[in-house]
Amino acid sequence: MSDTHVEYRTLMIRDLPDSERPRERLLAQGAQALSEAELLAIVLRTGVRGMSVVALAQHLLRTFGGLRGLARTTPLELQRRVKGLGPAKAAQLLAALELGRRLVRSTPDERPKVTSPDEAAALLMPDMAHLEQEVLRVVLLDTRNHVMGAPTVYKGSVNAAPVRVGELFREAVRTNAAAIIVAHNHPSGDPTPSREDIRLTRDLVAAGRLLDISVLDHIIIGHNRWISLRERGLGFESLGGQ
Repeated sequence: MSDTHVEYRTLMIRDLPDSERPRERLLAQGAQALSEAELLAIVLRTGVRGMSVVALAQHLLRTFGGLRGLARTTPLELQRRVKGLGPAKAAQLLAALELGRRLVRSTPDERPKVTSPDEAAALLMPDMAHLEQEVLRVVLLDTRNHVMGAPTVYKGSVNAAPVRVGELFREAVRTNAAAIIVAHNHPSGDPTPSREDIRLTRDLVAAGRLLDISVLDHIIIGHNRWISLRERGLGFESLGGQ
C-alpha cells in the first residue's frame, strides 16, 4: 500500500479545506464535478474507525466492483465484507442506489433500448459473464423496446430443478410489459444451450402467446461469449423466424 493511500485513509473530511470537501464542492460546482467515491461519501456522511468517509467510499467501490456491484449486494453482505459498516449506513447506501434505478425506470426516453441480440447481450454481459452460480433474469420491455427492468428470477442451477414458467412472467404481467428477453449464464463459460434450455424456451414462447407477451429471445451467457437461441432457431421453430 502506498504512503499516499495510507495518508488519505486517515485524513478526515474536517481536516480538508472547504473547497475540497465533497459536500461543499457539490454545492459550488454541481454533482457532475464529483467522483463516484465523493458522491457516495455524501450519502454515507461519516466514515468508520480508522477510515475517512471518502476512503470508505473508495473501499466500497473496490470491494464490490463499482456501482453495479454495490447495487446488486444486500445489507447483510455489505456489513459482512466491510468492517465497521453498520445497518444504518448499509440502508442509506442501498436506498440511494435504488432511487437511481427508479429514476431510470421513470424516464422512458433515457432507458436502454434493445432491438437485437447484440444489444441484449451488451446490456447483460457486464453483470452476468463471470458469475460463479447460475442466474436467470428477465428483461422487461415496453412497446418501444425500452428496458423497464431486468429482475433476477432464479439463482442456482436452472437445470437442477424445474423452472416455473409462471415465475418468469410474474413481473412482466405486473408491469404490463409488452415483451421479454430471458437470459441466464453458464458458470462453466461455455454458452452452448442444453436440451433443458431449449425445452424451457419452447415453454416460454407458448406461455407468452397465451399472455400476449412476446418472448423475443433467450440469451445464454458464457465467459465473453453468448448465444441467442432465437438466432439459432432453438425453441422458436414454430415462429418461422418472425
